[in-house]
Amino acid sequence: MQNNKMSMTDTLSLGFMTFAFFLGAGNLIFPPLAGFLAGENMSLAMVGFLLTAVTLPLITLIAVAKANGKIMGLLPPVAATMLAVAIYIIIGPAFAAPRAGLVAYEMGFKPFIDFGDDTFTLLGLVLNSSQLLYTLIFFGIAMLLSLFPGKLLDSVGKVLTPIMLLLLLGLAVSVIVLPSGDIGQAVGEYQHSPLSKGILEGYNTMDTLASLIFGMLIIDILRKKGIEAPKEQTKYLVRAAFIAAAGLAFVYISLFYLGASAGSLAAGADNGGVILTNYVNVQFGAMGQFLLAAVVSLACLTTVVGLVSACAEYFNELMPSLSYKLLVVIMSLACVTVANVGLAQLINISIPVLVTVYPVAIALVAVTYLTEHFDRPALAHRLVLSVALIFGIIDGLKAAGLDMSVFDVMPMHSEGMAWLLPTGLVIIACLMVKRPKAQAVLN
Repeated sequence: MQNNKMSMTDTLSLGFMTFAFFLGAGNLIFPPLAGFLAGENMSLAMVGFLLTAVTLPLITLIAVAKANGKIMGLLPPVAATMLAVAIYIIIGPAFAAPRAGLVAYEMGFKPFIDFGDDTFTLLGLVLNSSQLLYTLIFFGIAMLLSLFPGKLLDSVGKVLTPIMLLLLLGLAVSVIVLPSGDIGQAVGEYQHSPLSKGILEGYNTMDTLASLIFGMLIIDILRKKGIEAPKEQTKYLVRAAFIAAAGLAFVYISLFYLGASAGSLAAGADNGGVILTNYVNVQFGAMGQFLLAAVVSLACLTTVVGLVSACAEYFNELMPSLSYKLLVVIMSLACVTVANVGLAQLINISIPVLVTVYPVAIALVAVTYLTEHFDRPALAHRLVLSVALIFGIIDGLKAAGLDMSVFDVMPMHSEGMAWLLPTGLVIIACLMVKRPKAQAVLN
């Protein structure tokens, strides 16, 4: 890199690093199960999933670049801080990072030690304590990598990600060449609304929320690499975003097809990790299991490094009295604590939260692109996000199992997307609102 320019190698490394940050636990465990349940409706479900798990994160990264990293700049400072804190906690120590560690344990380590369910034997006691021991080691490694953020591009983009890509490529080719069975019938909500169900399933990856954070993290990395001009930062961030989106789409499509053609291998599976593990065991045996363990462990580790680094950076700016390194340690310990709640419980708790917060994130991205078209941009940002939050809470309460039948008259409420129409109408209204001519002249 010379004269504030990045070489092609550095640009590719930045794109690979961005891809690696996104490719974590949810990206591997949700597509196979969605593909299996969607069956013959796999194509529509996949389109919906790709919309919220690839397209939306892509345009979110670009929106962050467009706003020069200040995507919440038109919100009241208190509201912007509360939203940012909520997002950082969700994708950091509360859900995404601990989930990544748990998936790495369940798919990358436990199969090699899980010889039975007898918890009353010495072996059972070892198995029960292995999760705590594994998460301590896993998040300890992530902590060490996160303590030196200036080396992220080199350690993640140039070393870990190419290895992971090669392993994923081998898995994807095998899925096409060695399908496990015929594509089955759609079940559940995938029978009558595969597109909207796929859209909601894409929420679980948390990639759009992560994009708001990763965009700022990448801009910070570019600054440390000597790229100071906003225009140049935007250019390289957009390139990295497209590389990451292409990689994610490749992974999702192959995993969707793996799940749809899993046949009997998916019988009784309650998550995509089981389907993926069964497929690899049948097709490749012990060697395949080691391959899968390597893919999952690398994917989850790189994601956690990105999340812990981003969270520590943000809270260091918010509370300068706490050093970055101290916050990395605190975040890592918090991840260990939450991870030992258990994977199933963590996923169940996260769904209503994501259904509530995602509409706000999507609305934020939409108004960021439309900012220059609003006559009163600050008012538009605040109104649109407020409406998205109100109706997102309604959808979130429904996802939590509360009786929200009183809202069944609202369009798309049954699909869990009651927020979409009201938010869209408010955006249109804000585009139409004009300042009085006298005020416009004064301004």
